[in-house]
Amino acid sequence: MQIAIGGDHAGYTYKKALIQMLETQGHKVKDFGPHSEESVDYPDFVHPLAQAISNHTYDLGILICGSGNGVAMTANKYAQVRAALCWTEELSLLARSHNNANILCLPARFIPLEKAQAISSIFIASEFEGGRHQRRVEKIAPKQK
Repeated sequence: MQIAIGGDHAGYTYKKALIQMLETQGHKVKDFGPHSEESVDYPDFVHPLAQAISNHTYDLGILICGSGNGVAMTANKYAQVRAALCWTEELSLLARSHNNANILCLPARFIPLEKAQAISSIFIASEFEGGRHQRRVEKIAPKQK
């Protein structure tokens, strides 16, 4: 699977560890940055990643910042992006299987690295169930007038 990953300075350490884990699992990973722990503005990294998910250049994305909220809000501005803030494995599973989320957002300051790795693994391994959930996902994007 092709995975896009990025975030901000608060998520830098987790991002590096997740890249290593994902590549070990056989995934191809594109690092959208940042490339150090120096303070940055997360939208500068989220916008290109979300665009790449929106246009289907990558299968799934992972964004990591301090709370996960800023990256989620930014990513969800893009058509076809369904970014989900997850802090448990169950939320990760439900985001994929019920909401067809295609970007996982992680709160690095609120979960340990091991939890972030478990959540990420479940997100990537899970699939959208479709069925009754498909109708709901189709209603997420506003109707064009």
